[in-house]
Amino acid sequence: MHRILVLGAGKIGALISGLLADSGDYQVQLADIDGAAARMVTESHGLDSVTAHELDASDRSKLAAHIDGNPVDAVVSSLPYYCNELVGQVTREKGKHYFDLTEDLSVTEAIRKIAQGADSAFVPQCGLAPGFISIAAKELISHFDELHSVKLRVGALPQHPNNALKYSLTWSTDGVINEYGNLCHAVVNGELVDVLPLEGLEEIELDGTLYEAFNTSGGLGSLAETYAGQAATIDYKTIRYPGHCEQMRLLMNDLKLNEDRATLKRILENAIPHTLQDVVIIYVAVTGMQDDHLREENYVNKVFPEMIAGRLWSAIQITTAAGICSVLDLVVSNAGQYSGMVRQEDFRLQDILDNRFGKYFARSGSSAASMRAIATGETGHGNGLSGDAK
Repeated sequence: MHRILVLGAGKIGALISGLLADSGDYQVQLADIDGAAARMVTESHGLDSVTAHELDASDRSKLAAHIDGNPVDAVVSSLPYYCNELVGQVTREKGKHYFDLTEDLSVTEAIRKIAQGADSAFVPQCGLAPGFISIAAKELISHFDELHSVKLRVGALPQHPNNALKYSLTWSTDGVINEYGNLCHAVVNGELVDVLPLEGLEEIELDGTLYEAFNTSGGLGSLAETYAGQAATIDYKTIRYPGHCEQMRLLMNDLKLNEDRATLKRILENAIPHTLQDVVIIYVAVTGMQDDHLREENYVNKVFPEMIAGRLWSAIQITTAAGICSVLDLVVSNAGQYSGMVRQEDFRLQDILDNRFGKYFARSGSSAASMRAIATGETGHGNGLSGDAK
């Protein structure tokens, strides 16, 4: 049994702990500053292989003492991005593997420095974007003799938008604000550059539905650094319904709420509902030369909510948890193969899709499961919807 400490019993941590514990190969400790929230999640799982712990992971001494008293092989942070540097430092001191979901570029750079020379693996930016999207892009990139452009697009959208933003909260509010407010990495004319968030607006039509996409921070992961100089253009944009970007520019730029993120967070959480009825769109387009011909290859996928262990989980919960669980499974099951800083593009797409956790990316679904669960009241509890963590 691999022993895993999952920090944060929120939207994503709840499913991570359940997937790992239910596999039969993991003993999971689910820790949260709110012990009652952790207990609610573990009780809803109904598994002996997951236990609840009350722990303030932002307190270095308490986190270190917990790991000393409750030995683990790896630490998974599903906490807000600003908690991860300290968690990474303690994890390095204790010689454990480290995984996180951060989209924050400065936090990832801090983890990179912490990981230097480590015997254990440090794998930041797991999940969907950053995360799985880079793994899918790497696979397509490997099919080309010469790269021209790499486009990564991801959106977690409500199936039935009915407000001015055409959006529902499916993710960490802090994370969304961070993505919309921070500088973005991109490759332009072969050079690694920073570009502004909420810019680069474009239209995308998929399956007859029109969407918009625009620059957001963090989703590219380390892919731009890896392939800068090999492609003329590499960029990441978030997919939303048309009109969303204009509304967010008003809030963040015109009303200057990017400079007062606490107020913006309160506004969004007071006005925008959570939903389990979402859809995740994953889109990668790579163009370049193959056998002296200019060609394009695409990876396009839609993921819908599913019933897992008797409860309805949203598409963003499933794709994020599946992303980090599949990567973790590959690392801990292949002792000695991974050490130091490990990038998402160091994993093969086929290995992820063949993995017991990555299988959720390979399924074709629809909105039927969530509609049925909502209609019959079978959504279940313990999905982490009340927590502040991811």
